[in-house]
Amino acid sequence: MRTVFVFPAGERAETVAALDRHLRQQRNPWTLDGNLYIDIDDEQAGHLFSDWDPEDVAILETAIGHHPTWAVQIDVSGRIDGTAEVHQMIALLLEYGGVVTDEYTTRPWTLPEILSEAVIDGLRYFDFRGYHRLNREQGRS
Repeated sequence: MRTVFVFPAGERAETVAALDRHLRQQRNPWTLDGNLYIDIDDEQAGHLFSDWDPEDVAILETAIGHHPTWAVQIDVSGRIDGTAEVHQMIALLLEYGGVVTDEYTTRPWTLPEILSEAVIDGLRYFDFRGYHRLNREQGRS
């Protein structure tokens, strides 16, 4: 599984309501076609940031202007590419702002950056193929 964390602008209840509207009659987790598993994680009752590097948390805090206490965690099945599905969910969750992280970069991404297919440090958002290619190339140097 690959994991992304979405930090939407707005209240947690608004995000839950949006997920309920778009992924009807399910929760804990919500799923998208059995390929994305979507849940809310938080610091108090969950495991949010428990395995994050403190520097990455600080980068996130700078990007959004405060320390977030909850996030939408999306686990992506290894059975699929997942790029289109992840982009679909991110577009829904970041419609009113916020940022998202992935396992391949250390920076938070905004929806406009993702939609424009911005390349930063040689990678696009959720660019697992590019990440593995870059790591193979660096291993040969």
